Amino acid sequence: MSASSSSSAGEIPARSAIRSRASESHESITGILLVGGESRRFGSPKTLARFGTEALAERAWNALAWCDERIALGKTGGSELPFPVRDDGIDVQAPIAGLVAGLRAARFETCVVLPVDVPLVGEQELRRLAAACREAAVPQTGPLPGAYRRSALPVLERRLQAGELALYRAVEELDVVRVPIEEELLTNVNTPEDLRALEKVRRPVPSSGSPPAPRG
Repeated sequence: MSASSSSSAGEIPARSAIRSRASESHESITGILLVGGESRRFGSPKTLARFGTEALAERAWNALAWCDERIALGKTGGSELPFPVRDDGIDVQAPIAGLVAGLRAARFETCVVLPVDVPLVGEQELRRLAAACREAAVPQTGPLPGAYRRSALPVLERRLQAGELALYRAVEELDVVRVPIEEELLTNVNTPEDLRALEKVRRPVPSSGSPPAPRG
């Protein structure tokens, strides 16, 4: 972790500061979609499960539409999707593997990384993470979704090669900012029951529209 940082890791920057950096920065951003693997806990291809009118993978891909470049990473032989998916080329099935592959492939230094199974995360939350990123910027709940710079690759690659697959542990070695995001927006769907429960409390709207409104 950089000793020259003006503030300590884990510090939550003021929202006004994040907005200021976002408005002043013209940095190009790569959006990385982590398609995932076999969806064993879900029982069927999670990428194709529908939240409202959209498949989860399609919804997440659309949430990255504002980025200057989009990359989707997964394993070969997965579900056919309406956008190209690159094989991450790594035998391990773990988020850190997809992150490493995405950062290696990215054209731009700063990347926002989105898994398919957080359907309420949208452009606004991803932009806040990108604007706050030093080596990494993550919400208070964990390392994904998040923003990562390609300068984080040496740490991530070392841990991946060592079989140390816990991404949250790797993030502890980085110059990381934790960005407060409404926890309901970070809801992760691991089963069909999770998805149905989420639809009961959040009205699905197309990912290109406004954030979903709570049900009355």
